[in-house]
Amino acid sequence: MISPSLKIAAASLSVGIVIGACAAGANQPNMQAALGSLQAARAELVRATANKGGHRDRAIQFVDNAIAETRAGIAYAD
Repeated sequence: MISPSLKIAAASLSVGIVIGACAAGANQPNMQAALGSLQAARAELVRATANKGGHRDRAIQFVDNAIAETRAGIAYAD
């Protein structure tokens, strides 16, 4: 049987982790905004017609790389 104090400690830890994760993203509004813009740009590129001589596909790859780098920057700063 798990003691009540252990249950409370586990619940507190879980809440702390969630709050910490939210606060970490909130402390980087510019990076979060950039990430949202990149994701929106990618969605527009995907919706565009594909007859662009390969430039659309390369642009999607570049945006994918930028999204990954932005996420890595956010994670690094946490």
